[in-house]
Amino acid sequence: MAEALILDYVRTPRGKGSRKGSLNGYSPIDLLTHLQSALTDRTSIEPARIDDYIVGSATQVDEQGANIARTAALLGGWGDDVPGATVNRFCASGIDAVGQTAARVRADDLSLAVAGGVESVSRVPMYADRGPLWSDPQTVARIGSVHMGIAADLNATLLGYTREQLDAYGLETQTKSANAWQNGVFDRSVVPVPATESAAGLDHDELVRPGTTAEGLAGLEPAFARLGADGQDAIALAAYPAVDEIRHLHTVGTSPAMADAAALLLIGDSRGADATGLPPRGRILATASTSVNPVVMLTAGQTAVERVIQRAGLRPKDIDVFEFAEAFAALCLKFRKDLDAGPDRMNPNGGTMAMGHAFGATGAILVGSCLEELERRGGRYGVAAVSGAAGVGVAVLIERLNA
Repeated sequence: MAEALILDYVRTPRGKGSRKGSLNGYSPIDLLTHLQSALTDRTSIEPARIDDYIVGSATQVDEQGANIARTAALLGGWGDDVPGATVNRFCASGIDAVGQTAARVRADDLSLAVAGGVESVSRVPMYADRGPLWSDPQTVARIGSVHMGIAADLNATLLGYTREQLDAYGLETQTKSANAWQNGVFDRSVVPVPATESAAGLDHDELVRPGTTAEGLAGLEPAFARLGADGQDAIALAAYPAVDEIRHLHTVGTSPAMADAAALLLIGDSRGADATGLPPRGRILATASTSVNPVVMLTAGQTAVERVIQRAGLRPKDIDVFEFAEAFAALCLKFRKDLDAGPDRMNPNGGTMAMGHAFGATGAILVGSCLEELERRGGRYGVAAVSGAAGVGVAVLIERLNA
């Protein structure tokens, strides 16, 4: 079986996922083609050698519809011969694109491929695809589908976390992210998006708030109490009758901030690596896709982590770096406790609560960030993972090379 080698990784900065965000002037295809150019420039790969191009995107409609991977390949100057496909596993779309591509490389189906993700929340809003999971009352009732914020507060209630504990994690991730940017941690991979006559451009993760304080976080109102009162709490409580009421504790400071971004990884087998002349930076050892109850929902990423570590014959203590999508503070505290993953190993440079969650792109960003942190600290094994809507989760286990 061939090895799935990571040869390079690039990403855009993460912009605010609103019309006021600095990447709102760029379409999702613009973000992808910008990274395609950066990837070919810095690696000198010949696009004709790329066997496939797999992109994750959670809302595949309008500007993110009609297989934007193939469209971006054509518009980005990669010629007629590079296929393309899009993947939707909700927030885990980008990491799933990476995992599926690695599996195909290991199966000798691909020798050189590009995998990643994109999401422009500012231009293609969440739920814009109007799928039955969001918009059909009968489907919502039968599944017990709830908003992710309600699921987060349900988890916080079930786990017994306090508002103070959640706020402390929110402050921690903001502080880490601000320090990481100040220290140039992301300089190797981030490709600035230039300003144009119609677009602001961006060279940093726009959502990071260096001045965040514990007092400021304590003053924020619960973000999902009104949503719960409008019927969402009733759906969740029907699935968990032992719970008397849901304690609404998460705020905008302890929830993932929506963002625009894209990320790409160049993945190949030994022949593909030799053809590019690039030294492999890491290898993808295993992947895992899991699912849990769609009401509690957000524990699936942790379940995937536990499964992928076990699948590789490792233990949590063998993992040097965990990059875990911060789908609300309560799930991060649970992850840290259950896997004994302290602040130095779990999201050591901050996470999506501070730097932004660009749905389809987030997982690809986490895989690349995990590899870069292993390189910085000389670690061997790392795991990236994302939880998604309806209780899905995906994890990818990587090993650093060139030790």
